[in-house]
Amino acid sequence: MTLLGRLLRNRRAGEGRTAWRLPQLQGPELLALTSGDFADGGPLPLKHCAGVIGGDNLSPRLAWSAPPPGTAQLLLVVEDPDVPLNRPAVHCVALIDPASGHLDAGALDARQPAAGVRVLRATIGRGYHGPAPIRGHGPHRYVFQLFALAAPLDGSTGAAAVDRLRPRALLAGVAAPVLGRGRLTGTYER
Repeated sequence: MTLLGRLLRNRRAGEGRTAWRLPQLQGPELLALTSGDFADGGPLPLKHCAGVIGGDNLSPRLAWSAPPPGTAQLLLVVEDPDVPLNRPAVHCVALIDPASGHLDAGALDARQPAAGVRVLRATIGRGYHGPAPIRGHGPHRYVFQLFALAAPLDGSTGAAAVDRLRPRALLAGVAAPVLGRGRLTGTYER
């Protein structure tokens, strides 16, 4: 696997294709997104990584500043822009009640999400999927992006329709104005 990582070392999806760069998700950077488990730009602890590399696949603790008035729903998207694919890998998509203010560790579990959290489809499946980069590929960034939406995503289409959408289709369909947004980046390398 190390050889494969070295061969693909210069191939990366890139920051330009993340949710953060999508025109419909632009908005003022008003949300301060933090974690008690890692610093912005710092490494993610092994417990937050995928089980296939020895982690617990436990979503990290997250906290954010108060969303702007009029926020109907928060959209959390976690992406790896360093994966050697055409687009970043989506590790988690979740809708969050704006009154919550934080998520405890494990709150993004597909089977038992925290109260006020609705996990949606990611690239791999539902819920949080921790880092498991190719050995030897170099450092990968895991970008936690939080968007304050003026209207709920499932308002016009219904909950069942939103639950079935693949991540890119869901993000492309965001029509509500983004009232504020924030991001936090963790890293991991094998």
